Amino acid sequence: MAERVQKVLAQAGYGSRREIESWIEQGRIEINGQPAKLGDRVEAEDEIRLNGKPVRRTLDLAPRRILLYNKPEGEICSRNDPEGRPTVFDKLPPVKNGRWIVVGRLDINSSGLILFTTDGELANRLMHPSYEIEREYAVRVLGEFSDEARRQLRAGVQLDDGPARFDDIVDGGGQGVNHWYYVLLHEGRNREVRRLFEQVGVTVNRLIRTRFGNLFLPRRVPQGKWQELGEKDINNVLKLVGMDEALPKPPRARKKTVRKKQAKKKTARQQGR
Repeated sequence: MAERVQKVLAQAGYGSRREIESWIEQGRIEINGQPAKLGDRVEAEDEIRLNGKPVRRTLDLAPRRILLYNKPEGEICSRNDPEGRPTVFDKLPPVKNGRWIVVGRLDINSSGLILFTTDGELANRLMHPSYEIEREYAVRVLGEFSDEARRQLRAGVQLDDGPARFDDIVDGGGQGVNHWYYVLLHEGRNREVRRLFEQVGVTVNRLIRTRFGNLFLPRRVPQGKWQELGEKDINNVLKLVGMDEALPKPPRARKKTVRKKQAKKKTARQQGR
């Protein structure tokens, strides 16, 4: 069955659909020797090339993997930075036959939960507005925040890229001029949380994402560290976006493999005595 070329490449782990569509517009993808166009579909026998290199469709049989990453402030969400700033990709484990795709970007001054996956189709669904995936943030603001301002932000305000609102705002306490709030929304537009508060004259001086969909920021994962999801948690994420098809199980953590080897060596030494 013919499928859109961006879907095929996303399922193979080359990137999100949005990224791949931009590559098509840049002329980086060919189908049977001809430049691909948005909307092109491919069959199993069609040859796809990315940057002149053949696409290996066997990649879509690779294990689907998901990481939770606790982003610290000061890191950017791009793979490379001309200014040499650290990126969220610097500390991630290597991927065989694929690459990590970031889900739920945060600006350089924000911290907290970011997801990574090797499945481009999954990344696309988690980020697409039509799936309305919840994002929850802990926000520390400077200055007064009136009940009227809170009502405004829940009712909706006009930003430069369209209307936006919080689905919920909960008081988190605080002392002095700083105060914490927990906010919930179903979108992931650029700096949306900060811009919403700015619209009612309130400045955000700290922002931490604590939840993305049904995944929470683990307390045991410090900033700058990651945790890989097991099969059960991966299946829960798939159900969230209507993807129930199974792929091979992710490989066991390297530490367990090393421990097994060490145990075998120890047993061999004991038997040799």
